[in-house]
Amino acid sequence: MKANNRTIRFIAVSAFIFIFSLTLSAQEKDVLMTIAGENITKAEFLNVYYKNNIKGEPIDKKTLDEYVELFINFKLKVKEAEALGMDTVSDFVKELAGYRKQLAQTLLTDKDVSEKLIKEAYERMQWDIRASHILIRVDNNTAPKDTLEAYNKIVKLRNRILKGEPFEKVAIEASEDQSARDSEATDKRPAMKGNAGDLGYFTALDMVYPFENGAYNTKVGEISMPIRTAFGYHLIKVTDKKPAMGKVQVAHILKSLPKNATEEQVAAKKLEADSLYQKIKEGESFEEIAQKYSDDKGSGAKGGVLPWFGVNRMVPEFIETIAKLKINEVSEPVKTIYGYHIIKLLDRKPIDTYENLYPELKSRVTRDPRSNLSKDVFIARIKKEYNFSEDLNKLKPFYTIVDDSVFVGKWQIETAKNLKDTLFKLADKVFTQQDFATYLFNHQGHRVKENIENYVNAVYNGYVDETCVNYEDSRLEIKDIDFRNLMKEYRDGILLFELTQQKVWSKAINDTVGLENFYQTVKHNYMWGTRLNASIYICKDVKVAKKARSLAAKAMKKGYPNQYILDKININDPNSLKIESNFFSKGDSEIIDGIEWKTGISADKNIEKDVVFVVVHEVLQPEPKGLSDVKGLVTAEYQNYLEKKWIEELRAKYPVKINKDVLSTIN
Repeated sequence: MKANNRTIRFIAVSAFIFIFSLTLSAQEKDVLMTIAGENITKAEFLNVYYKNNIKGEPIDKKTLDEYVELFINFKLKVKEAEALGMDTVSDFVKELAGYRKQLAQTLLTDKDVSEKLIKEAYERMQWDIRASHILIRVDNNTAPKDTLEAYNKIVKLRNRILKGEPFEKVAIEASEDQSARDSEATDKRPAMKGNAGDLGYFTALDMVYPFENGAYNTKVGEISMPIRTAFGYHLIKVTDKKPAMGKVQVAHILKSLPKNATEEQVAAKKLEADSLYQKIKEGESFEEIAQKYSDDKGSGAKGGVLPWFGVNRMVPEFIETIAKLKINEVSEPVKTIYGYHIIKLLDRKPIDTYENLYPELKSRVTRDPRSNLSKDVFIARIKKEYNFSEDLNKLKPFYTIVDDSVFVGKWQIETAKNLKDTLFKLADKVFTQQDFATYLFNHQGHRVKENIENYVNAVYNGYVDETCVNYEDSRLEIKDIDFRNLMKEYRDGILLFELTQQKVWSKAINDTVGLENFYQTVKHNYMWGTRLNASIYICKDVKVAKKARSLAAKAMKKGYPNQYILDKININDPNSLKIESNFFSKGDSEIIDGIEWKTGISADKNIEKDVVFVVVHEVLQPEPKGLSDVKGLVTAEYQNYLEKKWIEELRAKYPVKINKDVLSTIN
């Protein structure tokens, strides 16, 4: 199986599945037919039938008989593929495993949680939030003692703010997010004014999920409790919450401020911006002023136009100004850290409907760490269903036998050779310390050093989660009838595709001798009607037509080519005469249809400004079309022929028995 055929095969397999998908029923035991030794019940057949027809409608005998034949043919092809061992080929096994993995993924998370996360994201997208934060850094590798110390530290900062200290002052003084404070210029970056913790505006999916939760669950003006993220502990102060801006496109004119601008320089830039704004108010073109005077040369060359953006892409002052503008309205100069802007709102796209955004939201939520919530709920359900139990005391020995060598991939499993107690149980399976040691050994590698206890705990939790998921995965075919049947459908569909490709489709295309021989037997099904071998002369006036007719008559006798006539007439004007030669059937050309079909030269006909006549070289009687003219049609017919012969061979090879009594009960 070639990788570049995967997409084509998937589409074809899906088509086969749609037509021939099977759903087993334990309630119906009547054997309708036996195909190559396999009993097919009435229920199985009806489930196939009703997937492609409306249940409850009367079944007419002709339709039923046709469907029976299709079903038998399908089953015979699958049997032949199995007999040829195609279901054991490594490429087939690998491809089927790939399909199974894709299908299983949708069943190994909690769908309700996933849907709630998508809905939550959409509901939050209806609002834009502006917030400030204070950060005390703690990463996932920090020891419990240090984590507690960081938590107590940020609680003290919160208490200072609640007692009246300005949030901004505390952020500048204590936040470990360096952007809160002014920074001096270095070789790699310019000087930057601190933001005092102000993160500007954002919306759902712009921030890590715990921070987003904290922001959306905190009222405007209030201070959150400490929020833990992968970066550490945060205090969040929500300073604004307003209906979503969506996406906007604006044009702007910038008068930029120099580094460390003095008050005089700021005042001078303000005067420049005010002057440009006045020009616009008096009717001068915004676009021309942007091109001439904007210090943002990139957008200035385009009349000031910026790419489309959302709230998290611009400084807050920019966003607040846009929110007040109508389409094509121009703002007064607005000061930001970059300078003074004159902003023109060009267009706005509101948040789309939930239905339209759903695919994008689903994809973003799935890629976002918040999707782990769905997995966590799923694993919790698995643990409950299969009576998961663990003895965490048996994990403690690993805190001492695992050392820093594990962070360079050199920890030796022999250090755990005496650890054989049970760590946890799932259903009827027991997982020992030795099992975990093997997992730990196989998953070590080069990574940043961290607290050993934290590392062992994290690896253990990952091991437990992976074990739970794998156990449920191994039972999908047992627990989920739809999954089991869909896997069977994919399996049979892939086999059918591959064997049909070999026996019919590829053979019809590659067997040129066979195709030619088949064409000879069916070519009279592909006939030309009466045709003309003719040339249409298009002359720019009567004078040219007269000369062209004379030359055409001479050419018919002497066998001169068209180019001979064109060279004679188009000496001074290449458009004096045009000649279109071809084999024409009825309906190909109104001009041809309008003349008498006999050899010779037709009368002149005025068409718009041109004078037109036709030279009929030959009247061709009906004859078979050449293979090259109808190759696609003949190839399709050849494929049908090959499939028919193949089915005849399969019917002769494998016995098929239909229980007429049971068949007669289907109505």
